[in-house]
Amino acid sequence: MTSMTGGCQCGRVRYSAEIDDDDAYLCHCRMCQRATGGVSIAYKNVPEEKLTWESAPDWYQSSPIAHRPFCSQCGTPLGFAFLKDNQNVDLTVGSFDDPYRFKPTQHYAVESLHEAWIDTRDLPRMRSDENDNVSKRWMDACGKLPD
Repeated sequence: MTSMTGGCQCGRVRYSAEIDDDDAYLCHCRMCQRATGGVSIAYKNVPEEKLTWESAPDWYQSSPIAHRPFCSQCGTPLGFAFLKDNQNVDLTVGSFDDPYRFKPTQHYAVESLHEAWIDTRDLPRMRSDENDNVSKRWMDACGKLPD
């Protein structure tokens, strides 16, 4: 069991979670697509008793059966949880401070899957620091590139 931390982009909402494996999954349901603005979202399922909110998130009831933690200051989506009989919270993989250990083990809600976005290995790749326009904006604004 490993203790891992995470939170929103601005740092107002923070959490720690006890993680016992590297399994994660991709959800393709239309509600998650709308809630995140993406074609899918990567989640790590965590038992509720293994999750501690160091600073509380805001919650949005996104359907009659579920609600989602998020930060109302910066808008970061942090997860998903059922309203009733819930024992787990799905945390967004990207909200972990060190998300790199997680590996997708399944796709969920494949009826809404955007197939063209699944296998992107042949697309050209560019590092953020190779984009001169964006790099210059960061350097002008704060003298360094983001982490």
